Amino acid sequence: MSDVAIKRALLSVSDKSGLVDLGKALAAKGVELVSTGGTAKALREAGLEVKDVSDLTGFPEMMDGRVKTLHPMVHGGLLAVRDNPEHAAAMDEHAIGAIDLVVVNLYPFEATVAKGAERDEIIENIDIGGPSMVRSAAKNHQFVTIVTDPADYDSLLGELEASGATSLDFRRKCAAKAFAATAAYDSMISQWFAFADQQQMFPDFLAVNGKAPVELRYGENPHQKAALYTPVGPHGKGIAQAEQLQGKELSYNNYNDADAALELCAEFAGGEPAVVIVKHANPCGVAQGTKLIDAWNEALQCDSVSAFGGIVAVNTELDGETAEAICQIFTEVVIAPSVSDAAREAFAKKKNLRLLVTGDLPDPRRGGLLVKPITGGLLVQTRDNGAISQADLKVVTKRGPTEQELKDCLFAWTVARHVKSNAIVYAKDGATAGIGAGQMNRRDSSRIAAIKAAEAAEKYGWDQSRAVGSAVASDAFFPFADGLLAAAEAGATAIIQPGGSIRDEEVIAAADEQGLAMVFTGMRHFRH
Repeated sequence: MSDVAIKRALLSVSDKSGLVDLGKALAAKGVELVSTGGTAKALREAGLEVKDVSDLTGFPEMMDGRVKTLHPMVHGGLLAVRDNPEHAAAMDEHAIGAIDLVVVNLYPFEATVAKGAERDEIIENIDIGGPSMVRSAAKNHQFVTIVTDPADYDSLLGELEASGATSLDFRRKCAAKAFAATAAYDSMISQWFAFADQQQMFPDFLAVNGKAPVELRYGENPHQKAALYTPVGPHGKGIAQAEQLQGKELSYNNYNDADAALELCAEFAGGEPAVVIVKHANPCGVAQGTKLIDAWNEALQCDSVSAFGGIVAVNTELDGETAEAICQIFTEVVIAPSVSDAAREAFAKKKNLRLLVTGDLPDPRRGGLLVKPITGGLLVQTRDNGAISQADLKVVTKRGPTEQELKDCLFAWTVARHVKSNAIVYAKDGATAGIGAGQMNRRDSSRIAAIKAAEAAEKYGWDQSRAVGSAVASDAFFPFADGLLAAAEAGATAIIQPGGSIRDEEVIAAADEQGLAMVFTGMRHFRH
């Protein structure tokens, strides 16, 4: 069977947008309308003739509306295989009328949770009859059309335009979308029960889902396909929700790098103007200053080579002067909480540059789970939202850090937690001097960071590398003294690291020999 004429429709929706227009269009085609509760009321108020579900079932809606559609007169009309003689005989025997179209969207469980409702209200917004009808209609899509999204009303009416019937291809697409909708809905409920109601960190079954995919041009490489999904259920806002003011479509790599830039920039929310420059998901320059333009210049000077084709994020409104400066180099994406008119005008000259406005910055200490697929499984961990303050630091060397060294240590530590391991960050006066990322040993990361600092000094004609007199942060402990000695050789005077190595005493002794001040955080920040 291919085309199915729509003669009777059952409508029961929580989201009533477009409902009346749909009802009028169906009625104009002679479709009998059957409905429930508030949906029936809305249709009647629009002057449409509507039959109550209770007229079909012979039972009134009861138990505060919990029981109304869970009845053979409804589900028989949905599930009957029309060309099966036994099914047809059962329909005749029990006077069950066929239902050709179901238009249902579900109780607003997500919105109820998001508004902070009490437990009883949340439970009442778990839809039972709706998903049952959706699943029945979707299973029997050979004969029944199921529509769960108001955005599909126009497509439905387009199908009916010619002959008042829907095609099998359309019904199959609608069925697939319907099962996805109920799966996502049940997933939200299961997550709420597990995480919010039962306070489970790792439930027996983990439902991971997303909606509204945006197909991207390709993945990390042109031969890979990619898409962006947003979470179903309450979630934080970030790059996926940012408003793009101009520029080409964002690629997979753009999203990944922009997310890394935004996450680090959020560490400086509410502080002095800060600029973060990211390349391939690693910071290559970070700085704070009394003015945003000063922070930009300091961040750029850390590694202007890597900044070419990078991602820039700022923690405050982007002004015209800074925008003009950013435009002097090739930049893929710029991210800001807000953008001044002058900045927009400056960026308008760079048609391909993507300009994103996020509004508020995400909370860097928020909770949540991170999921990473591996062959045959999923690795799941809580977000790295650990933080330290000056009070948490333990001075382990004979010389304690000066006030400025402490500030530089904490700044370098903030950046290092966002650098791929093994991570070494040199910082001085609120700006990164050199960053070493993703090496197989910590000594090489120290050396690379020092080399970058030396190259910057040569390029800008400074008397000496900014690594001289800097603080150095290491995302994990120094397993040997060699990484620390490489930092000392570059001119660093203070070290911040987690500690915890079996050779801590050896490393501390090396620091004392070099006259370094070193503090332990007791917290590691590996990032792979």
